[in-house]
Amino acid sequence: MASADQLINAFTTLLVTIDPPGLAPIFLGLTTGMSRAERTQVALRGSTIAFIILAVFALFGASVLGVLGISIGAFRIAGGLLLFWIAFEMVFERRQERKEKASEAAVTKDHIENIAVFPLALPLIAGPGAISATILLAGTLPTTVEKAQLIGVIAANLLLTFLMLLIADRLDRFLGVTGRAILTRLLGVILAALAVQFVVDGAKAALNLISATPH
Repeated sequence: MASADQLINAFTTLLVTIDPPGLAPIFLGLTTGMSRAERTQVALRGSTIAFIILAVFALFGASVLGVLGISIGAFRIAGGLLLFWIAFEMVFERRQERKEKASEAAVTKDHIENIAVFPLALPLIAGPGAISATILLAGTLPTTVEKAQLIGVIAANLLLTFLMLLIADRLDRFLGVTGRAILTRLLGVILAALAVQFVVDGAKAALNLISATPH
Protein backbone atom coordinates (compact mmCIF):
# COMPACT_ATOMS: atom_id res chain seq x y z
CA MET A 1 0.00 0.00 0.00
CA ALA A 2 1.28 3.43 -0.94
CA SER A 3 1.45 6.01 1.85
CA ALA A 4 -0.71 9.12 1.86
CA ASP A 5 2.39 11.23 1.14
CA GLN A 6 3.24 9.13 -1.93
CA LEU A 7 -0.31 9.42 -3.29
CA ILE A 8 -0.43 13.18 -2.67
CA ASN A 9 2.96 13.55 -4.38
CA ALA A 10 1.73 11.47 -7.35
CA PHE A 11 -1.49 13.46 -7.62
CA THR A 12 0.34 16.81 -7.42
CA THR A 13 2.98 15.80 -9.97
CA LEU A 14 0.40 14.66 -12.53
CA LEU A 15 -1.88 17.62 -11.85
CA VAL A 16 0.93 20.10 -12.51
CA THR A 17 2.19 18.34 -15.65
CA ILE A 18 -1.31 17.96 -17.13
CA ASP A 19 -2.13 21.56 -16.12
CA PRO A 20 -5.99 21.59 -16.46
CA PRO A 21 -6.33 25.39 -15.96
CA GLY A 22 -3.80 25.96 -18.76
CA LEU A 23 -5.76 23.64 -21.04
CA ALA A 24 -9.03 25.56 -20.59
CA PRO A 25 -8.34 28.48 -22.98
CA ILE A 26 -6.75 26.15 -25.55
CA PHE A 27 -9.79 23.85 -25.38
CA LEU A 28 -12.05 26.85 -26.03
CA GLY A 29 -9.98 27.74 -29.09
CA LEU A 30 -10.07 24.16 -30.38
CA THR A 31 -13.85 23.88 -30.02
CA THR A 32 -14.84 27.28 -31.41
CA GLY A 33 -18.26 27.04 -33.07
CA MET A 34 -19.25 23.82 -31.29
CA SER A 35 -22.39 23.47 -29.19
CA ARG A 36 -22.13 22.70 -25.46
CA ALA A 37 -23.08 19.04 -26.14
CA GLU A 38 -20.35 18.72 -28.78
CA ARG A 39 -17.79 20.28 -26.43
CA THR A 40 -18.80 17.82 -23.71
CA GLN A 41 -18.36 14.92 -26.13
CA VAL A 42 -14.89 16.14 -27.19
CA ALA A 43 -13.84 16.68 -23.55
CA LEU A 44 -15.07 13.23 -22.47
CA ARG A 45 -13.45 11.42 -25.38
CA GLY A 46 -10.15 13.29 -25.03
CA SER A 47 -9.96 12.69 -21.26
CA THR A 48 -10.81 8.98 -21.67
CA ILE A 49 -8.15 8.43 -24.35
CA ALA A 50 -5.56 10.30 -22.26
CA PHE A 51 -6.44 8.10 -19.24
CA ILE A 52 -5.90 4.93 -21.30
CA ILE A 53 -2.53 6.21 -22.57
CA LEU A 54 -1.27 7.10 -19.08
CA ALA A 55 -2.63 3.87 -17.52
CA VAL A 56 -0.77 1.78 -20.14
CA PHE A 57 2.48 3.63 -19.36
CA ALA A 58 1.86 3.18 -15.61
CA LEU A 59 1.52 -0.59 -16.08
CA PHE A 60 4.07 -1.32 -18.78
CA GLY A 61 6.41 1.69 -18.95
CA ALA A 62 9.00 0.15 -16.60
CA SER A 63 8.94 -3.13 -18.57
CA VAL A 64 9.64 -1.27 -21.80
CA LEU A 65 12.58 0.48 -20.11
CA GLY A 66 13.88 -2.91 -18.93
CA VAL A 67 13.76 -4.31 -22.46
CA LEU A 68 15.71 -1.26 -23.67
CA GLY A 69 18.27 -1.71 -20.89
CA ILE A 70 17.44 1.61 -19.23
CA SER A 71 17.49 1.65 -15.42
CA ILE A 72 14.78 3.40 -13.40
CA GLY A 73 17.52 5.58 -11.90
CA ALA A 74 18.62 6.80 -15.32
CA PHE A 75 15.04 7.42 -16.38
CA ARG A 76 14.35 9.33 -13.17
CA ILE A 77 17.25 11.67 -13.96
CA ALA A 78 16.17 12.12 -17.60
CA GLY A 79 12.50 12.48 -16.68
CA GLY A 80 13.34 14.91 -13.88
CA LEU A 81 15.34 17.08 -16.29
CA LEU A 82 12.43 17.01 -18.78
CA LEU A 83 9.96 17.99 -16.05
CA PHE A 84 12.32 20.76 -14.94
CA TRP A 85 12.38 22.12 -18.51
CA ILE A 86 8.55 22.09 -18.55
CA ALA A 87 8.59 23.92 -15.20
CA PHE A 88 11.02 26.47 -16.66
CA GLU A 89 8.65 27.03 -19.59
CA MET A 90 5.70 27.44 -17.23
CA VAL A 91 7.47 30.01 -15.04
CA PHE A 92 8.54 32.05 -18.09
CA GLU A 93 5.23 31.52 -19.97
CA ARG A 94 6.69 29.57 -22.88
CA ARG A 95 4.73 26.35 -22.44
CA GLN A 96 1.32 27.96 -23.08
CA GLU A 97 2.61 29.55 -26.29
CA ARG A 98 3.96 26.17 -27.49
CA LYS A 99 0.67 24.40 -26.66
CA GLU A 100 -1.31 27.05 -28.53
CA LYS A 101 0.91 26.65 -31.62
CA ALA A 102 0.45 22.86 -31.51
CA SER A 103 -3.32 23.21 -31.26
CA GLU A 104 -3.52 25.74 -34.10
CA ALA A 105 -1.48 23.50 -36.41
CA ALA A 106 -3.66 20.51 -35.63
CA VAL A 107 -6.92 22.35 -36.34
CA THR A 108 -5.78 23.23 -39.85
CA LYS A 109 -4.64 19.67 -40.64
CA ASP A 110 -7.23 17.46 -39.00
CA HIS A 111 -10.99 17.37 -39.16
CA ILE A 112 -12.81 18.90 -36.20
CA GLU A 113 -14.19 15.49 -35.15
CA ASN A 114 -10.66 14.15 -34.52
CA ILE A 115 -9.64 16.96 -32.17
CA ALA A 116 -10.43 14.81 -29.12
CA VAL A 117 -7.66 12.40 -30.15
CA PHE A 118 -5.14 14.89 -31.51
CA PRO A 119 -4.17 17.33 -30.16
CA LEU A 120 -6.40 17.18 -27.05
CA ALA A 121 -5.65 13.68 -25.69
CA LEU A 122 -2.17 13.56 -27.17
CA PRO A 123 -0.08 15.67 -26.73
CA LEU A 124 -2.00 18.36 -24.79
CA ILE A 125 -3.29 16.17 -21.90
CA ALA A 126 -1.08 13.06 -22.07
CA GLY A 127 2.02 14.89 -23.23
CA PRO A 128 5.69 13.95 -22.79
CA GLY A 129 5.76 15.47 -19.31
CA ALA A 130 2.71 13.55 -18.07
CA ILE A 131 3.96 10.28 -19.63
CA SER A 132 7.44 10.74 -18.11
CA ALA A 133 5.92 11.58 -14.71
CA THR A 134 3.68 8.49 -14.90
CA ILE A 135 6.61 6.15 -15.58
CA LEU A 136 8.66 7.79 -12.83
CA LEU A 137 5.82 7.44 -10.33
CA ALA A 138 5.20 3.84 -11.39
CA GLY A 139 8.86 3.12 -10.56
CA THR A 140 8.31 4.30 -6.98
CA LEU A 141 5.10 2.24 -6.65
CA PRO A 142 6.16 -1.26 -7.77
CA THR A 143 3.54 -3.59 -6.21
CA THR A 144 0.23 -4.52 -7.88
CA VAL A 145 -1.81 -2.72 -5.19
CA GLU A 146 0.33 0.42 -5.53
CA LYS A 147 -0.02 0.32 -9.33
CA ALA A 148 -3.80 0.12 -8.87
CA GLN A 149 -3.61 3.13 -6.54
CA LEU A 150 -1.56 5.03 -9.13
CA ILE A 151 -4.16 4.30 -11.81
CA GLY A 152 -6.77 5.62 -9.36
CA VAL A 153 -4.72 8.81 -9.00
CA ILE A 154 -4.50 9.09 -12.81
CA ALA A 155 -8.28 8.61 -13.05
CA ALA A 156 -8.84 11.34 -10.43
CA ASN A 157 -6.60 13.74 -12.37
CA LEU A 158 -8.33 13.02 -15.66
CA LEU A 159 -11.77 13.41 -14.03
CA LEU A 160 -10.67 16.80 -12.71
CA THR A 161 -9.33 17.68 -16.18
CA PHE A 162 -12.66 16.68 -17.76
CA LEU A 163 -14.57 18.86 -15.27
CA MET A 164 -12.20 21.76 -15.96
CA LEU A 165 -12.83 21.43 -19.69
CA LEU A 166 -16.60 21.40 -19.08
CA ILE A 167 -16.37 24.76 -17.29
CA ALA A 168 -13.55 26.07 -19.50
CA ASP A 169 -15.44 29.19 -20.55
CA ARG A 170 -16.32 30.17 -16.96
CA LEU A 171 -12.84 29.27 -15.67
CA ASP A 172 -11.15 31.38 -18.35
CA ARG A 173 -13.35 34.38 -17.53
CA PHE A 174 -12.79 33.92 -13.76
CA LEU A 175 -8.99 33.63 -13.91
CA GLY A 176 -8.38 36.23 -16.58
CA VAL A 177 -4.93 36.87 -18.04
CA THR A 178 -3.39 37.85 -14.68
CA GLY A 179 -4.91 34.90 -12.80
CA ARG A 180 -3.69 32.40 -15.40
CA ALA A 181 -0.17 33.90 -15.32
CA ILE A 182 0.01 33.71 -11.50
CA LEU A 183 -1.36 30.15 -11.35
CA THR A 184 0.93 28.91 -14.13
CA ARG A 185 4.03 30.36 -12.46
CA LEU A 186 3.06 28.94 -9.06
CA LEU A 187 2.52 25.48 -10.53
CA GLY A 188 5.81 25.82 -12.42
CA VAL A 189 7.77 26.42 -9.21
CA ILE A 190 6.12 23.39 -7.56
CA LEU A 191 6.92 21.23 -10.58
CA ALA A 192 10.55 22.44 -10.57
CA ALA A 193 10.93 21.29 -6.96
CA LEU A 194 9.37 17.90 -7.77
CA ALA A 195 11.65 17.57 -10.82
CA VAL A 196 14.76 18.23 -8.73
CA GLN A 197 13.60 15.55 -6.28
CA PHE A 198 13.28 13.06 -9.16
CA VAL A 199 16.85 13.86 -10.28
CA VAL A 200 18.18 13.46 -6.70
CA ASP A 201 16.38 10.11 -6.30
CA GLY A 202 17.66 8.98 -9.70
CA ALA A 203 21.24 9.95 -8.86
CA LYS A 204 21.02 8.02 -5.56
CA ALA A 205 19.66 4.95 -7.37
CA ALA A 206 22.38 5.17 -10.04
CA LEU A 207 25.15 5.55 -7.44
CA ASN A 208 23.80 2.58 -5.46
CA LEU A 209 23.74 0.53 -8.67
CA ILE A 210 27.35 1.47 -9.46
CA SER A 211 28.55 0.68 -5.93
CA ALA A 212 26.73 -2.65 -5.99
CA THR A 213 28.34 -3.67 -9.30
CA PRO A 214 31.25 -6.07 -8.74
CA HIS A 215 34.63 -4.73 -9.93
